[in-house]
Amino acid sequence: MHKIVKIALVVIGLIGAVLWFMLPSRELSEANPAEAAQSGPMGAMFMLTYLLLAVAVVFSLGYALKNLFSNPESLKKTLYVMVGFLVAAGIAYVLSSGTDINLDEMARKGVPTTESTVKRIGMGLNLFFILTIIAVGAMLWGGFKKMTSK
Repeated sequence: MHKIVKIALVVIGLIGAVLWFMLPSRELSEANPAEAAQSGPMGAMFMLTYLLLAVAVVFSLGYALKNLFSNPESLKKTLYVMVGFLVAAGIAYVLSSGTDINLDEMARKGVPTTESTVKRIGMGLNLFFILTIIAVGAMLWGGFKKMTSK
């Protein structure tokens, strides 16, 4: 299996090198960026990148899920973390008001928005702040426990 992966990576690297040399020249790219972006080699490089990204995501998720379900204790911890995150998201949603900005003024400036959009943005900001406080608190608590345990 290891040899097959190495051969596949060498082949993909060679394809990438060939596509790199087939890219449009700098002069064409600067003169007409839209045409340069639509060139065949550029599209092929994007497809190669998407393929490699998809393979990496599938294998990463596969191994993570395999390890997660092979150990019941880690599955229980993951469930606790997921429930904690959902609770934090719920608290953040309740704390956001959605009336933080004047919707008419935003519409006059050419940014049409709704109260629910503003509420979701506020929820995202509140969730970020809550998770930051939890992370800093966990670091301080760990440092405190380490200092006092000796």
